[in-house]
Amino acid sequence: MGRTLSRTLLVTGGAGFVGGALIRSLLVDYPDAAIVSLDNYFIGTPENHVNDPRVTYIDGSTTDIAKIWADRGLPAPQTVFHMGEYSRIVQSFQDHDLTWDFNMLGTKEVVKFTAGHGAKLIYAGSSSKFGNDGQDENLNPYAWTKAKNIEYIRNYANWYGLDYAITYFYNVYGPGQVSNGKYATVIGIFERQYLAGEPLTVVSPGTQTRDFTHIDDIIRGLVLVARGGAGDGYLLGTGTEWPLLDVAKMFGGEHVMVPALPGERTRGQADITKAGEVGWRPERRLDEYIAEFVATNPR
Repeated sequence: MGRTLSRTLLVTGGAGFVGGALIRSLLVDYPDAAIVSLDNYFIGTPENHVNDPRVTYIDGSTTDIAKIWADRGLPAPQTVFHMGEYSRIVQSFQDHDLTWDFNMLGTKEVVKFTAGHGAKLIYAGSSSKFGNDGQDENLNPYAWTKAKNIEYIRNYANWYGLDYAITYFYNVYGPGQVSNGKYATVIGIFERQYLAGEPLTVVSPGTQTRDFTHIDDIIRGLVLVARGGAGDGYLLGTGTEWPLLDVAKMFGGEHVMVPALPGERTRGQADITKAGEVGWRPERRLDEYIAEFVATNPR
């Protein structure tokens, strides 16, 4: 029997794209739950806050999670959704120290905190670890730290005991995605460029593929895994590979090729077999989403 989500739920990164959407879903699905968001607002923004007395927003670092919790006298969490990490591939080369601090030091403290309270950890792993027969986990600082965190969580559970389930996101898109600045997502960038009447910039060679997953599907997956998942291997994608040049062409209009970026993998496609064991299947398709976006915003 899967656990019911009630009482206190913690969402790290709760002011971000995925974390904010997760909190909105939890409020609907679990009206008796009290939700705490811990976010350092590196990418998260108050615009993603939900105006609801059941949610407490804390501006702080995951490295200080135990002290923050104790100082505020908060009740023990039942479930910890750990979304609050550094999550960009190319930028992690320049942000090496931030990647290390957010992903290694911060996650170490979150794991220890979760186990200490007897809570269940739902961790957002990176799909980058599966590329090129697992070799892509070494392509960049981001993928490497995320892969090491998976090893750490699994070992920690064996060493000390920890109830956990690990999910993997495949190129999340949808309302609320980051569309400006150096941390913008691919679909967010394409949408911004389309609305501005600019050519869409496609990273060379354009044949590299990604498996794009709608935010609504990701959130359903997280909740289902929290209820009934255990252990590693819950890949949340669609199982469909989209070449980036083909994605740009779906928007119509012009596109331009830009130089290849360091650390990027050539293919991305999810094996959603294990996610299906908790009753999850993707419901949204990228081509339908883009067609609706273009129809709603004709040039």
